[in-house]
Amino acid sequence: MKRIIKTILILLLLVLVVMQFFRPEKNAAEFREVTAFENETKPSKEIVTLLQNNCYDCHSNKTEYPWYAEIAPVSFWLADHIEEGNEHFNLSSWDTYDAKKKDHKLDELIEEVEEGKMPLDEYTWTHGSMTNEEKEALIAWAKQARLNYNVK
Repeated sequence: MKRIIKTILILLLLVLVVMQFFRPEKNAAEFREVTAFENETKPSKEIVTLLQNNCYDCHSNKTEYPWYAEIAPVSFWLADHIEEGNEHFNLSSWDTYDAKKKDHKLDELIEEVEEGKMPLDEYTWTHGSMTNEEKEALIAWAKQARLNYNVK
């Protein structure tokens, strides 16, 4: 029995080592392009800071990766989260959205923050979470920004 367990552990270690030679594609544009989003929605400096600290890494074309993003399988897990985040809401693509979609995306932002789904718990474990006051400020700003896209 001990021999089987030892063999399994050696195989798992070998798989872990081999995984280090394979890397997922990174979300690494030359610079983070969120100008159109910020120009249209007009966030205050405080809101920009909240967006930078809690949203832009997974919802823009450039992610600032932590050191542990180089270690598989964490690198694959992070890549999946970032890819999914950009599929749902990519602030770098803001200027490609029509007014109805922009309104909908801001509405989703409000809903996700109100329900505590965003930022993801996994993100806040290492980056810290937003206070209730910060969440309320972000929601109030997003509600105000939605007025620009008065679509019915």
